[in-house]
Amino acid sequence: MNGVRGGQSLSGFPEWSPAQRWVEIRMLDRLRDTFELHGFSALSTRAVEPLSQLLRKGETDKEVYVLSRLHDDAAQVDAAADDRLGLHFDLTVPFARYVGENAGRLTFPFKRYQIQPVWRGERPQDGRFREFVQADIDVVAADVLPDHYDVDLPLVIIEALRRLDVGDVVVRTSNRRLTEGYLSGLGIEDTAGALGAIDKLAKIGPAAVAQLLEAGGVAAAQSQACLAYAALRGPRAIDDAIALARRHGAATEMFSDGVARVRALLDAAAEAAPGAVEADLSIARGLDYYTGTVYETTLVGHDDLGSICSGGRYDDLATANGVTYPGVGLSIGVTRLLSRVFRSGVQASRDVATCVLVAVDSEASRPISDQVARALRARGVPADTAPSAAKYGKQIRHADRLGIPFVWFCGADQSDPSETEHVAARQPLVGEIRDIRSGDQVSADASTWTPPDIDRWPSITVQGVVTAGSRDSGKVRA
Repeated sequence: MNGVRGGQSLSGFPEWSPAQRWVEIRMLDRLRDTFELHGFSALSTRAVEPLSQLLRKGETDKEVYVLSRLHDDAAQVDAAADDRLGLHFDLTVPFARYVGENAGRLTFPFKRYQIQPVWRGERPQDGRFREFVQADIDVVAADVLPDHYDVDLPLVIIEALRRLDVGDVVVRTSNRRLTEGYLSGLGIEDTAGALGAIDKLAKIGPAAVAQLLEAGGVAAAQSQACLAYAALRGPRAIDDAIALARRHGAATEMFSDGVARVRALLDAAAEAAPGAVEADLSIARGLDYYTGTVYETTLVGHDDLGSICSGGRYDDLATANGVTYPGVGLSIGVTRLLSRVFRSGVQASRDVATCVLVAVDSEASRPISDQVARALRARGVPADTAPSAAKYGKQIRHADRLGIPFVWFCGADQSDPSETEHVAARQPLVGEIRDIRSGDQVSADASTWTPPDIDRWPSITVQGVVTAGSRDSGKVRA
């Protein structure tokens, strides 16, 4: 899945086999379909951005791949960040840049989805890659973004992931105003630093987070109050947070505003998707551009995988000509999700889309085979002609190696070379079709014959169990 065949392995850069790529394409098709059903427009932005743009929010400089040429001169290598380029590490920053540059041509609120590869120079591990595909949805408005979008977007993501049938998912949510209000009420001045430490809780544990907080100037009693807050999760999380804030004298106005926002989101989500959204006050999101609601999504039963979809609200990431464009968005880590899906035994039934291999009786009669294949394809049946006019047994074995279920015989008998002289006199679209799995063979007309739905396109299987054979309804349960 990773590496370069016949060469040095490149950790963190995935390669999918044809069968795996089929699963990925079906997953992306499903995501696109869901996003478009909800009114999102497709967008594609360039892969590179100025380093000044990439680094202006959050501590991400060590993750950015800097773009250079082998023959860059010394002046270019030493150029200031404003003049250097880097590969984008997410799709939110380039989207904000795009909005600022094209605001006069956009209709707001602007709803867009974007599915592209991104690059991060972090240490590869299970589910984490240096090159990976993200699927983002965002809504951006001019000046004011209605709060209902904070509810709408996670519900779209839940629907999209459910249509993938990867298993149950839970969107865990909090609000930066809730957390910052609590931290400032504790007397912590560097709330951004404290948020960054809390965001690492799931990765490094409470003891290490306490060390980070105290190294940043937070008193021991304050760090313990932070950890008590970050441990709150589930139906009583907000009520317990209010009690905790009162006990520590941290119920600031900002905290109360955050409480109201989280409760409004949870109430609305509970009605639309019961059990799919829950409060988790350890969610902080490390990037500085988040200002309100934040989200992380986990695959139930795969907690070790971490978040497969995350995001939040940003009120001032994009600005142009004195106008601020607030937004909210979520991003699905498609490659991370796929890595677990493949490890769970999901695969496509064949390496090629081809459903029917049309046998070639002789090179002289290949036009007849091509005509049959064209007739099948015109009716939506994936078909190909055999690569050579070998004996039928060899052509059948070729189909079997590729997983192609059917072989079409045009009518000439290879055991009798003179038979090919009469092929042109036959009805060219009439022949015999063999299911090479069962050996059953029947007469058929290429202008009317249709394969079973399960065979028309590769089916996606889970540990040997076929879940779908449709190009449009494949399931990829993890």
